Amino acid sequence: MKTIGQIALLSLAGILLSGCDKGNGTKIVDRGNATVTEPPLVVPCQPGKPGGRLVIASFGDPKTFNPITENESSSTDIIRLLFMGLAVLDTQTQEVRPGLAHKWNVEADQKTWTFHLRKGVVWSDGKPLTADDVVFTWQVVYDPKINNVTADLFKIDGKNFEVTKVDDLTVKVVTPEPYAPFIEYFGSVPIIPQHVLAPKVAAGEFESAYGINTPPAEMVTCGPFNLKQFKPGEFTLLERNPRFFMVDAEGQSLPYLDTLIYKVVPDMNAMSLAFLNDECDVHENVRPDEYDKFRGEADKGKFKLTELGLGLERGFLWFNMNPEKDKNGKALVSPTKLKWFTNTKFRQAISYAMDRPSIVKSIYANRAAPNYSFVSQANSKWYNPDTPQYPFDLGKAKALLKEIGIEDRDGNGLLEDAEGNVIEFIMNTNTGNPVREKLATMIASDLKKLGVKLVYQPIEFNSLVSKINNTKDYECILMGLGGGGVDPASSMNVLLSNGFTHQWYPRQTKPATEWEARIDTLMNEQIKTLDQSKRKKLFDEVQHILGEQMPMIYTTSPKIYSAYRGSLGNVRPTALSSYRVTWNAEELFFK
Repeated sequence: MKTIGQIALLSLAGILLSGCDKGNGTKIVDRGNATVTEPPLVVPCQPGKPGGRLVIASFGDPKTFNPITENESSSTDIIRLLFMGLAVLDTQTQEVRPGLAHKWNVEADQKTWTFHLRKGVVWSDGKPLTADDVVFTWQVVYDPKINNVTADLFKIDGKNFEVTKVDDLTVKVVTPEPYAPFIEYFGSVPIIPQHVLAPKVAAGEFESAYGINTPPAEMVTCGPFNLKQFKPGEFTLLERNPRFFMVDAEGQSLPYLDTLIYKVVPDMNAMSLAFLNDECDVHENVRPDEYDKFRGEADKGKFKLTELGLGLERGFLWFNMNPEKDKNGKALVSPTKLKWFTNTKFRQAISYAMDRPSIVKSIYANRAAPNYSFVSQANSKWYNPDTPQYPFDLGKAKALLKEIGIEDRDGNGLLEDAEGNVIEFIMNTNTGNPVREKLATMIASDLKKLGVKLVYQPIEFNSLVSKINNTKDYECILMGLGGGGVDPASSMNVLLSNGFTHQWYPRQTKPATEWEARIDTLMNEQIKTLDQSKRKKLFDEVQHILGEQMPMIYTTSPKIYSAYRGSLGNVRPTALSSYRVTWNAEELFFK
């Protein structure tokens, strides 16, 4: 899911309709090539000390540095620091502030928006950033020849937004209908450089542009950091962008840090060990089962540990319900298994057979909650408590399967369908994540009690992503969704039947089922309704349909813990981003 905005426009209407100007007259402290804009963008943070390197451990390499085509967290980890949008979201306060644009306004029709760009903003190569770059970005987003996830979030009834240049510093946007979270979502899309990437588009090479083999010197960006060096399997090194234009209240140019490095380690256990051994400065995802160990070390004053409550991330498994064939004419899923996977009662039975309370107790040490919904309970604004529940009940699971002709026909403990086929499938998840590996093992054990044979095959994360998005040659996946935001608009790419991340059967030319068609209608309606109560009612129905149909079978919602060095300043932890400590990386500094 794309990491784009987190609050609906309606709740901030008084602020967002006009934008704001701050910091006129601020004196800029030059750190070399400092960019002075009109007006300056003053960040409301504690003035910090420049210098230093922030080290973060990771167990996955980025697949791309392209902000339009990326769709996995290992890439977003880096890309979010390289580019910037027209607006900026303060993740902790949920305030949307001006970014590349210093103000904006909307006309009475609630469909016509005008953005006014800052004068003097430049790309990392010194070229001016203008309205041409903004218009170019949206031409790329909507280009049907470019396979990307971003466009899914910015269509209403299948119609694109119209983005046009008024003058070098002014952009006009007209939406087909009012778009509820417009500023946060449209405003946060990363702007890309026309002068660098237009030739790539013309040559049909955009999807490979800004790839992992692109020399860092050719990576022109506009965010707080530039790519300095990438060594697969070892690290990604970023250095501060000296032409970045944000400043603090004293006029000191941001970011404070000189460098930021993502250091690759073998797995999540190694990530934890690296932090405990003082080899990195931040550990944003302390697992619930590690809490006691981290708490003990934090109490000794070695670092700070913060509890943030239940998170927005949702773990789940799904079955491949794609009826299409590969390029060689072979079915992506065997017809026998496709018949099981596409049966609602089969999926409901699998959900009933999962002992979520035991999972919470055994894997999370009771620091999690069973989950049955597309929306986490932590998202109280949108969560529908009336979503169907599937408490552990093997009897109900067996009864549902019997209704569709699946039962133990020969008394050997394994279920067979009406044709005598044993109910067996392969489930993939990513290596290096011990919680997910334990979860897969427990689910396999639960399903064995039901009489279903689950074959667990973990694979490397980026290979797993390729299997899901490219080859689509899998049967069942255990994974999760993160990033995005609290607003339903961030899930358009997942929930629309033609969405890029509609995992179980993506990019449908027309809805494969009546319930998917209904979700399409509801999602398109809620996005153009400015009445919050109406949006909530529409999205409640979406959650209810997903709860009945179970295309994604949810597991748990864990509590969120993060750790960081006490010497790190301007830390404002939040559960509303998967980057719980570093979402405001440009503000962080060592005291």
